[in-house]
Amino acid sequence: MSKLVFLSDFILQEQDVSADIAKVLAAVEIASKIVSYDIRQAGLVDHILGAQGLDNIQGEAQQKLDLVADNAFIEAFQNCGAVCGIASEENEDFVAFTSDEAKNSDLIVLFDPLDGSSNIDVNVSIGTIFSIYRRISPKGTPATLEDMLQAGTEQVAAGYVLYGSSTMLIYAAQKGVNGFTLDPQSNQFCLSHPNLLMPSVGRMYAMNEGNINACDPKLKSYLAYCQSDENDFNAPYSGRYIGSLVADFHRNLIKGGIYIYPAVSAHPMGRLRLLYECNPLAFIAEQAGGLATTGRERILSIQPQHLHQRVPYFIGSKSMVNKAMSFLK
Repeated sequence: MSKLVFLSDFILQEQDVSADIAKVLAAVEIASKIVSYDIRQAGLVDHILGAQGLDNIQGEAQQKLDLVADNAFIEAFQNCGAVCGIASEENEDFVAFTSDEAKNSDLIVLFDPLDGSSNIDVNVSIGTIFSIYRRISPKGTPATLEDMLQAGTEQVAAGYVLYGSSTMLIYAAQKGVNGFTLDPQSNQFCLSHPNLLMPSVGRMYAMNEGNINACDPKLKSYLAYCQSDENDFNAPYSGRYIGSLVADFHRNLIKGGIYIYPAVSAHPMGRLRLLYECNPLAFIAEQAGGLATTGRERILSIQPQHLHQRVPYFIGSKSMVNKAMSFLK
C-alpha cells in the first residue's frame, strides 16, 4: 500500500506555495472538517437541519446549516493569520478583519459556505466553494471593496469541498488541479486524485430543463442536438442534473460534460454568483483544460461591479462548451 500524502505536506512540498496561502488552505481544512461532521449529524441535531426562517441577501431561504458553515469558515479565516478580509454569499457586505495581524495580511477570500444547501434535507451532495486573491489595498490598512471586486484572472488559487459519499477537497493553483479525500481514520485530507484533467469531450449535460421555454431559443437547438442521434456520438447524451452546482461540476470534472445555467426571463442577468461560484469553478476548469463562459464572454475576464453580481454560466469540457457556443452565435 502506498504511503498517504496529506494535504498539508503536499501543499508545502509539491506545490511550493507561499506560507500565507498554506495558512488559508489549512483554515479551509479546519472549517470543512467541522462542516462535514455537522452535515453527517444533520438528521439528528435540531440546530442544524431545516430552514433558519430568514432569507439571505440573495432572497433565498437560509438553511440552518448555511449559517453554521458560514460562521465556521469566517472564524477559520479570521484566525489563520493570513487573511485581511472576506466576502461570503450569505452576507450582504464584505468583512474587513480589524486586528493588526489581519491588516498586515496580504490575502482575501471569497466563498460560498454551502452551495446547494436547499438539498440538505434530502441528503444530496452539497459543497463549499472558495477563491483566494491578493489584496489591492496597501498592507497595514483594512481590506476594501476594491480588494473584493477583482476579475477572476487575478485568483491565485481556488477550490471546493464536496460533502458527498466521501468528503473531498479539490484545490487548483498555477500548477494544476489536485483532489484530496478525507480519510475517516486519520481525519486528514489525503491525495487521491493527482493532476486532474477534465476530459475534453463528454456525453453528459446538466441543466434545469424546466426553464427551457424561458431561455434563448438558440439554446433549445443545442439541447435538441444533445438529445439527437445526429451529434458527435451519434446517440443521445445523458441528462444529469443534481441541482447542487459543486456536485454537477465535480462529476463533469471527473467524467466530462457541460453544466448550463443560462439567463432566463425571470433572471435576465443569470442566477449564479460571479464571485462566489462562477469564478472559482471557472479557474479550476481552465486549470484542468476546460472552459467557462457566459455564452458571450470568458467568465474569468469579467470585471465585477458588485459583490453579489450574477451571470449566465456555461462550464465544462472544452469541446462541449465550444459546441454550445456555436449554437448561440
